[in-house]
Amino acid sequence: MSPRPLHLAAAAALLSLPLAACGGAASSDEAAAASPGFPVTVTSCGTEVTFDAPPERVVLLKGSAVSYLHELGVLDRVVARAGAYPEAYYDRETQDELDAIPLLTDELDSSGHVQISKETVLAQKPDLVLGETDTLGHETLDALGIAQLEEPGLCPEGLADPGFDDIASRMTTYAQVFGVPDLGEKAAAAVTDRVDAITVDIAAASDGKARTAAVLYPTVGGGATYAYGTRSMAQPQLEAAGLKNVFGNVDERLFEVSVEELVGRNPDVLILLHSDGDPAAVKEAVTSLNGADKITAVARDEILVQLFNFTEPPSPLSIDGLESIVERFGQ
Repeated sequence: MSPRPLHLAAAAALLSLPLAACGGAASSDEAAAASPGFPVTVTSCGTEVTFDAPPERVVLLKGSAVSYLHELGVLDRVVARAGAYPEAYYDRETQDELDAIPLLTDELDSSGHVQISKETVLAQKPDLVLGETDTLGHETLDALGIAQLEEPGLCPEGLADPGFDDIASRMTTYAQVFGVPDLGEKAAAAVTDRVDAITVDIAAASDGKARTAAVLYPTVGGGATYAYGTRSMAQPQLEAAGLKNVFGNVDERLFEVSVEELVGRNPDVLILLHSDGDPAAVKEAVTSLNGADKITAVARDEILVQLFNFTEPPSPLSIDGLESIVERFGQ
């Protein structure tokens, strides 16, 4: 699948912007006056974060925000990154931008979480950190005067009612934070138009009989299998693809499931998410489970292995993921 970016040519004409203020820390009146539209306050996982100027030294601890920053023309403000950035997510232009950003580490644990020390991140002197880890959260960074934002869909509470409109909303939020509100409005409108076009195609092809599906995150090499419920982007993605989530009655984002429960719910289709690595190993992690052959999706090989950000959290990549699901299971 080739991701279809929403790149805006106008982004190339952006003027340089003033240095960003840190987290909730106060900055000088002079800096605020030099940044029209600031201060800007946004909420991240229940914590208010105030910016007195657009950020200029950003560290990525996850790749979730890359597609947003690229569309807004501000990816060049990222000074370092950590985690996995699979090339399948990006067009050539975005990949070239990422290649120019130093990679601190790509070490992940079995759940796909980046392993990095606080000292390594602080050495980059960031004014904004995007993404949380077990050792680097809002409380730690705020005490150091460093702002941090996490994708709403990855917060512990998740999203109460996630949908594709969250992508447009997040685009405008990032545009406000980075001081490019006009580009944010254009990019948000492009997101809405693109989703509407896919929905029309689905409506035209639907025969009114929704097949059932489950979106899972298996542990390769043995371990727990996780499923996605109504507080995840998997729910609206399946709905838009004309599929019914067999865990659509579970008011959680992510939870552990047994093979017995999968057999009992018996989805017609399986979508398996992973952070990086060999898709065949991800598929085998489910199909090799004792009793998995009784699941209709396994018996009929109706399985799609997809990189994590093509579903979660809501981002332009979720639209690419929807297109893949429609292409694989739409007929």
